[in-house]
Amino acid sequence: MDNKQNILREIPKIDELLMDEQLIFFMETTPRAVVVDAAREVIEGIRKEVLTEHMEEVPDREEIVEEICRRVTGKKKKNLKRLVNATGVVLHTNLGRARLCKGAVESVLSVADSYSNLEYDVKKGTRGSRHDHVEQIIRQITGAEAAMVVNNNAAATMLCLSAMAYGKEVIVSRGELVEIGGSFRIPEIMEQSGAHLKEVGTTNKTKPSDYEQAWNPETTGALMKVHTSNYRIVGFTQEVTLKEMAALGKKLSLPVIYDMGSGLMADLSRYGVDEPTVLDALKDGADVVLFSGDKLLGGPQGGILIGKKEYIDKMKKHPLARAFRVDKMTIAAMEATFFEYLDMEDARRNIPVLRMITESREELSEKAGKLAELLHSMVPQAQVSLEDCYDQVGGGSAPTIRLKGKAVSVVLSGVTAEKLERLLRRAEVPVIARVAHDQVLLSIRTIDENEFTCVAQALALAASHAEKKGE
Repeated sequence: MDNKQNILREIPKIDELLMDEQLIFFMETTPRAVVVDAAREVIEGIRKEVLTEHMEEVPDREEIVEEICRRVTGKKKKNLKRLVNATGVVLHTNLGRARLCKGAVESVLSVADSYSNLEYDVKKGTRGSRHDHVEQIIRQITGAEAAMVVNNNAAATMLCLSAMAYGKEVIVSRGELVEIGGSFRIPEIMEQSGAHLKEVGTTNKTKPSDYEQAWNPETTGALMKVHTSNYRIVGFTQEVTLKEMAALGKKLSLPVIYDMGSGLMADLSRYGVDEPTVLDALKDGADVVLFSGDKLLGGPQGGILIGKKEYIDKMKKHPLARAFRVDKMTIAAMEATFFEYLDMEDARRNIPVLRMITESREELSEKAGKLAELLHSMVPQAQVSLEDCYDQVGGGSAPTIRLKGKAVSVVLSGVTAEKLERLLRRAEVPVIARVAHDQVLLSIRTIDENEFTCVAQALALAASHAEKKGE
């Protein structure tokens, strides 16, 4: 204990460190508070190392100052940055979900650094509506009477319920009371909207008669169906189809709301993704359909509401519409994304999410071969090979579907797979890979060819670090 105290006394005081020339130089261009914060972090780190007996002597002052300088430099770097997704999960929620198509990126840039006609009618010279820019193309693609976009699908659900069923009961099957992630659950969203949840059926079985028996002409405001896009109930099951619910809604004079979640526009069943499409939902009779922008649609984050004009217009005038409204960059990206769907084959080629999902294992093998060749030439000490793998759609979409994929397997002699995975994450452009069977797998499906150099540089840096440690 006495020895620990003696070592702790050797730790320099922050005020003394701040007199160092290097730190004085930093404080000329960096707020003093940032430098002080970095110094405190370094000193606190040393103190902890001493107390846990991982450090037997305090680093010299020069080393401490250098570490503070590194911390300050790190604090001046932006936190949100690009990285390479080598996980094979196309809609990786933690990695930003959908990559935007080039048209969407160009549209965002065109309005981001200039003024725009966001809420201005250029022809009339009067105030316009931000809804108009994206509503026209959404109606054209879907055939809906009206449409609007809010900032995410949870917001779309809350706005829809509040506008259509405030103070009323909304009937939902128990098997569809989903949690959409981050502990946000449909019952809680419904409660906040002012609508009252009326559960019917059981977890595995719900029949049309369950809805009809729960209906009360005085208190029921709507029927709601929620697509269980992030899980499946299989076995002894029964659910009410959207067509059946629409017929029941007409019989009871109730609007039918369909929360699709993922919102697939193109039929991908021939590629193994058997999810309902937005067009099918309208065809089957839903009065209002809600879905996400940054999942299977392949656009920016947003909640899209389409359906009958009387209901959408009511939502546009609701106070929550302003709280949930999207900015000019989201509108620009959303409009450009929907424009790609004017030709479904163009959409499959140009929208990254659709292109990645529909790539065959043969196409992926060719692409993986190119990456493996580059890695072998730039990092010859690495053992590189091609492996079959299975990828995922992700983003709470198509949970039971496994996509046949191809991965580049990387092994560095003397470095565990777990250590190599960590080193790849530390690159200037981090590479997020997965570990399986004591090897790092770089799933080629989610790696763009223009990112190959970043992957090679990250591996070269990892190999260099490993060699230095081995000296």
